Amino acid sequence: MKDTGTELIAELSGVEVFRYVYRPDTPVSESPKPYFHPIRTLASDVVTAYRPHDHRWHKGIQMTVSHLSGENFWGGGSYVHPDGYVDLPNNGTMRHTGFDELGPDGFTETLAWHTQAGEHWVDERREIAVRQLDASTWLMSFHTAIRNVHTGALRFGSPTTHGRPMAGYSGLFWRGPRAFTDGEVLADADRSGPRLMGEQSAWLAYAGRHDEVDRCSTLLFVAAPGTTWFVRTTPFPAVNPSLAFFEEVTLPPDETLSLAYRIVVADGAWGRERIESCLAELP
Repeated sequence: MKDTGTELIAELSGVEVFRYVYRPDTPVSESPKPYFHPIRTLASDVVTAYRPHDHRWHKGIQMTVSHLSGENFWGGGSYVHPDGYVDLPNNGTMRHTGFDELGPDGFTETLAWHTQAGEHWVDERREIAVRQLDASTWLMSFHTAIRNVHTGALRFGSPTTHGRPMAGYSGLFWRGPRAFTDGEVLADADRSGPRLMGEQSAWLAYAGRHDEVDRCSTLLFVAAPGTTWFVRTTPFPAVNPSLAFFEEVTLPPDETLSLAYRIVVADGAWGRERIESCLAELP
């Protein structure tokens, strides 16, 4: 894994599969934080979007929190009921503080979360691993340990916990390329489609078709059983295993919230049989 001083570059079989920008040049209003972009399949097709015109703070795959005890580690305005989204001086920053480990197959990173006012609220430790599964598929494992270093309890929420129905985004968030709009979504128990918004599942897959090339790609997101999903196919493609869709999560001082995800990036549009076969073989 190559370190440029601002980003890490990962390659598998000679293909650059992702760049992890850990020192982003991001406006405060977009809640600066590290992100993965571009993410590519082993056929070199890009499966992430960066600063789309509708939401400039959407950047590939990134760890976010839309509502954290009144602070915004998501970007843009904050949802305030019943007024809607309001620009407030509360856009926090997730700052890279170092790498504990950096190897060819992954890294361990430390971060500090600061409010816009400069208060240090969270210390985070991320462990990222990458491996090739076969000639057309690779896997990213994402584990994070979020420790409350604030003097009081922290409340993790979402627009839905603050009054906006079915908008429970918070946590690890993927924004897909615009060509993936109206893509195919699958989940367990033979469920499919955008009706999976707010539903629980241990996994969710999103398949889309690329512009310019005659190819499709699939991303398979794997989370803990009982995870509630934020998913859209229109007006843009997005997937988020939400950490606080309907209810806030409270983290007392000096305690740690641990979250783990796996993301499979594959060439082709996968059906349910291929997804279930992959899930059975995941390490």
